[in-house]
Amino acid sequence: MNRLNVFLRKIYNFYNQTRLKNRSFSLIASNCNGSLILHDLNLPFNSPFVNLWLKPKDFLKLCENMEYYMGCQLKFVNDEHTAYPIAMLDDIKIYFQHFKSEKDARTKWEIRKKRIDYHNIFILFTDRDGCTYEDLQRFDKLKFAKKAVLVHKNYPEIKSSVYIPGFEKEDCVGMCMYFKNKITYKKYYDSFDYVNWFNK
Repeated sequence: MNRLNVFLRKIYNFYNQTRLKNRSFSLIASNCNGSLILHDLNLPFNSPFVNLWLKPKDFLKLCENMEYYMGCQLKFVNDEHTAYPIAMLDDIKIYFQHFKSEKDARTKWEIRKKRIDYHNIFILFTDRDGCTYEDLQRFDKLKFAKKAVLVHKNYPEIKSSVYIPGFEKEDCVGMCMYFKNKITYKKYYDSFDYVNWFNK
């Protein structure tokens, strides 16, 4: 990322902000792609699933029984190998990677949890962190109408999949929030027209 990327991105973000009509939704994301997209669109965090990540099977479990899990309390656990807070939500592990302390993570979680609009939810997943084909199939069967999974190759049979070019030689999508090169406003996740998705 350099100054040209940043300058061009500001223009592109403004364009997308003018396109966006649905501005009060809750985005439930498995990793930081969600928080970066919300930041690009200059939107509030109407969900606690920002600046953190979950492993695929835990994320799927959460989505399959969301209201139950959102009624559970965070219980932080010790992990001497990790510098950031980690918490259990019943039997689901949440990695608060971009939080400095357990107190900060808990405070933001509780505030943002109250903002969830269960009638205007979007679910964003990726094929990272050990995601299997069976996980993609399981995601496709979630009850939510507005769901998308960013994938590194075409899966026409997975109706919720969104192919993100540039990672075909990898086992999964890479860091989708990165710029594609040094002279573009485009990030990898811009291959997905998320503004149109939110507007629907």
